[in-house]
Amino acid sequence: MERRRIGATALEVGAIGLGCMPMSWAYTTSEQDGESSLRTVHTALDRGVTLLDTADMYGPFTNELLLGRVLRRRRADAFVSTKCGLLVGEQHIVANGRPGYVKRACDASLRRLQTDVIDLYQLHRADPEVPVEETWGAMAELVAAGKVRALGLCAVGARARRRGTGTSLYDETIRQLERVQQVFPVGCVQAELSVWSPEALTSLLPWCEARGIGFLAAMPLGNGFLTGTLTPGGGFEPDDVRARHPRFTAEMMAANQPIVAGLRRVARRHGDATPAQVALAWLLAQGRHVVPVPGTKKERWAAQNAAAAQLELTADDLAEIASLPPARGSWD
Repeated sequence: MERRRIGATALEVGAIGLGCMPMSWAYTTSEQDGESSLRTVHTALDRGVTLLDTADMYGPFTNELLLGRVLRRRRADAFVSTKCGLLVGEQHIVANGRPGYVKRACDASLRRLQTDVIDLYQLHRADPEVPVEETWGAMAELVAAGKVRALGLCAVGARARRRGTGTSLYDETIRQLERVQQVFPVGCVQAELSVWSPEALTSLLPWCEARGIGFLAAMPLGNGFLTGTLTPGGGFEPDDVRARHPRFTAEMMAANQPIVAGLRRVARRHGDATPAQVALAWLLAQGRHVVPVPGTKKERWAAQNAAAAQLELTADDLAEIASLPPARGSWD
C-alpha cells in the first residue's frame, strides 16, 4: 500500500487508516462485538492498513483496551493514534485541557494500549477554561519524555455550521493551530472531509498543505451514507449518533440519494468497485497529505476500505464527482 507522511516527521502510514470508534462508541450498540472487532483490526493490518485511530473517550476507555489486545502482539505493524481532552459523564461530555490531567491521561492510554509510545497524540477539543498553549505545552513535554512521537489537533467546525455563522467553518481551528504552532510543531490535523462534507477543502486543508502538516479525513464515508448500504427511513437505534443527525432523517436521506447514485456511476466504470471505495479514492486524490480514516467494526468493510487505495480515479471521474449536488440537511 502507498505510504503517506504525518507532517514533516519521519512517521509514515498506509494511504488509508482504520477508525476504531464504531467498535465501542456511537454506532449501533447491539452490533458491537469485541471478538468480531478484534478480527476486524487484524484484517485491516493484514491488508496493509497501519494507522489505528482511537480515543480515550470511546467507550469510554474500552476502545483503547480492545486495541491493546491487538497491539501486544502486533505493535510493529501499527501506527497508533489516540486522543485526550474530553471527559464522558452520565449525560454530558466536557473538555479538560489542564496540563496535569493531560499527562495522567497519556499514561493511562499507554497502559490500556499496552505500548511504550503513542505515535500520534491528538487534542480532541481545546478546553475553553485553559489556554490552548498550556495544554499543548504539556503534550509537547510528553514528546520530550519519549511517550509520544507527534502531536495532532482535532478540528472544530460542526457547531459553526449549525449556527449558520458567516465565518469560514474552520476559522476557529486555524486560529488554534496558529497559536499552538508557536509552542510545538503540529504533525497532523483531523477533521471531517468527504464527498458530502467538503468544507475543509476551502481553507483548512490548504493551510495544512502549505505547512507540510498531515490531514486525517474523519467520517470519509459520510457516517455510512456514502456506502450506499443505508435505506432511507430504515431508522437507527436510539443511541446511534445518526438517529439525531440532520442528514439522516428519512426526508434528507432520500434527498441526498443523487450523491450515492453519482458514486455508483463512477464505480461501475471501475469493474467491481463500490461507492465507498470511490468516495475514499476521491479523498486520496485531494493530496498526498490526506489519509482517510473510515470507521468500521466489520471485517468485510475493513478489507473493502483497504482495497480502495488501489483505485485510481480519472479526470472524468473527478469531474463527475465535483458536479454532484451538495448534500442537504435539516439546517438547509
